Amino acid sequence: MRIFVVSASSALRIDHVAVEEFRGTRKGEKIMYKSYTLELAGRTLRVDIGRVGKQANGCAFMQYGETTVLSTATASEKPREGIDFFPCSVEYEEKLYSVGKIPGGFNKREGKASENAVLTSRVIDRPMRPLFPKDYRNDVTLNNMVMSVDPACRPELVAMIGTAIATCISDIPFNGPCAMTQMGLVDGELIVNPSQEQWDKGDLKMTVASTAQKVMMIEAGANEVPEARVLEAIYKAHEINQTVIAFINQIVEEVGKPKHTYESCAIPEQMFEDIKAIVTPEEMETAVFTDEKQVREENIRNITAKLEEAFAEKEEYLAVLGEAVYQYQKKTVRKMILKDHKRPDGRALDQIRPLAAEVDIIPRVHGSAMFTRGQTQICNVCTLAPLSEVQRVDGLDENITSKRYMHHYNFPSYSVGETKVSRGPGRREIGHGALAERALIPVLPSEEEFPYAIRTVSETFESNGSTSMASTCASCMSLMAAGVPIKKMVAGISCGLVTGETDDDFVLLTDIQGLEDFFGDMDFKVTGTHDGITAIQMDIKIHGLTKPIVEGAIARCREAREFIMANCMTPAIAAPRKEVGPYAPKIISVQIDPEKIGDVVGQRGKTINEIIARTGVKIDITDDGQVSVCGTDKVMMDKAVEMIKTIVTDFEEGQIFKGTVVSIKEFGAFVEFAPGKEGMVHISKIARERINHVEDVLTLGDKVIVVCLGKDKMGRMSFSMKDVAQV
Repeated sequence: MRIFVVSASSALRIDHVAVEEFRGTRKGEKIMYKSYTLELAGRTLRVDIGRVGKQANGCAFMQYGETTVLSTATASEKPREGIDFFPCSVEYEEKLYSVGKIPGGFNKREGKASENAVLTSRVIDRPMRPLFPKDYRNDVTLNNMVMSVDPACRPELVAMIGTAIATCISDIPFNGPCAMTQMGLVDGELIVNPSQEQWDKGDLKMTVASTAQKVMMIEAGANEVPEARVLEAIYKAHEINQTVIAFINQIVEEVGKPKHTYESCAIPEQMFEDIKAIVTPEEMETAVFTDEKQVREENIRNITAKLEEAFAEKEEYLAVLGEAVYQYQKKTVRKMILKDHKRPDGRALDQIRPLAAEVDIIPRVHGSAMFTRGQTQICNVCTLAPLSEVQRVDGLDENITSKRYMHHYNFPSYSVGETKVSRGPGRREIGHGALAERALIPVLPSEEEFPYAIRTVSETFESNGSTSMASTCASCMSLMAAGVPIKKMVAGISCGLVTGETDDDFVLLTDIQGLEDFFGDMDFKVTGTHDGITAIQMDIKIHGLTKPIVEGAIARCREAREFIMANCMTPAIAAPRKEVGPYAPKIISVQIDPEKIGDVVGQRGKTINEIIARTGVKIDITDDGQVSVCGTDKVMMDKAVEMIKTIVTDFEEGQIFKGTVVSIKEFGAFVEFAPGKEGMVHISKIARERINHVEDVLTLGDKVIVVCLGKDKMGRMSFSMKDVAQV
């Protein structure tokens, strides 16, 4: 049975709402579910509600084209005790069966999340998290399982929309809906929800999340796209999001569950009044308004100790005192910034903290640089290697199987004066590394121009706000110091925000420090060159941004990065070095006939391994015959190149070769003139005078010069020693 209901909405095209009835495995059982479809960017988005996952708080079975994603939202019945944050976890699971692959390794099953899965989870998390109640402490898990992939419909987008739908129809408290749209830029044209091929090849990769009123989140990589074009893409995506939000609202109206009540973890107002009676607003202002992070933290410790003593008899206050002091600090800082335009460290609203930059601080590495901005300090080290050391990628995008440029970011606990055992990079570290990597990819030379695999590592020495942007600056200088011929200099900066009661009551802050990030409403990171934007990442804690805020933040970031490049980075290193450093591997490229690759490799790799053993170089050969010889000893590299050229040469009479005597027979000697290549010098061709025994002139291992006479009757290369002088 199918029942079709036509929507009367003129602003939204919802083709139908269908109720489908099926018979289950048990006699007489009826399974009912509703299916909703929306024409979105020329493809059909289908959402099935009640078909699967009925025990989750909310479940949406999503299909966009032939891409299928199962999105679920679940929450615990009670809040988690002893925490002062919202415990939300977003998961994006890439099932390799979705692209017809069997996972590698011994277990043959999916392991830990790929980098793409981690980054996708973060992109979904950022617009969703602010829309949950601030005093909600129940555990929430938002899960997305990719079950099939249509290259025309990217699964990340389907998961983003599915997460919003599953949460909105659930009984979990949520101030949505929100929607997400991806924008590409191909041949100068903006593309809504581009295919995977358009996404990979375009000049813009942007994801924009919105509520019905405002922009919630922006994530982008760009090939030096001008600010005006980026803003156009943001507004276009926001417009498309309104269509999706209307679609979600209709689904919620028909199948949404009532939101459950929950135990609020908000600090009682009476407690704030009692705190203010002990620590006045003026005292708190004095404590937090300093440019030294350590001094501020010591001041807050003293205030906390004072309050602990005062509330020694009130256990209910002591249990939440840390959160209460945090909220008191937050209100104090926000009030002073918003009303008096006074920042904690005394800077002007558009002022950048003190800057410093230097290169070559680490000896023997291929390239190094350090960038300092206030109490944020990043040391970046660059390593060059042959292309055989690119990172192999096994994921859902079959167009991307390797990464030539890798940026890794580390954030040790000592950088913020804490002690904690290192457990390897977490989602934050992976996300920050990917942002800096994305920022620099547009200016890297091609493999033909610079045949190296490149890795940069950002070590956080000190942190007080926006280490990812400091990593971008340090990485750029480190690449130039290593001799990587990047096309242009790249810098990055973060812009913050404090908002009031109305949309036009706000203050933008250039170069936010940690306190302004914690207590503010936005962390808007932008990287770029003099000519345009290369990456954007925007996090907010409120329910969206207006156009003046977005435009103002992008303009502030452009002004700041221009200042950083001109006044800090350029004095340290103005351009890439002409050559790679003395400890970096050198690469010589040679083009050979692809049909002769087998001659260079030899049977089971015998020939190429012999060249490597004799010279100590690394050799990479592409399918089109591009040979890269990599090493640090120029003499040995030249020797390896000579061997390769000799092997692939079409031998002709009169050619001169240097070789080694490898075998002596009664009738002559065999000379190896290249690894795996031998020719015979007949006894009559060894010396001008007659000799009775080969051993009278030659011994094994002798180095000789021979001239090619062509091939003998047996098809072997025939050489002469005595005729060399005559050639």
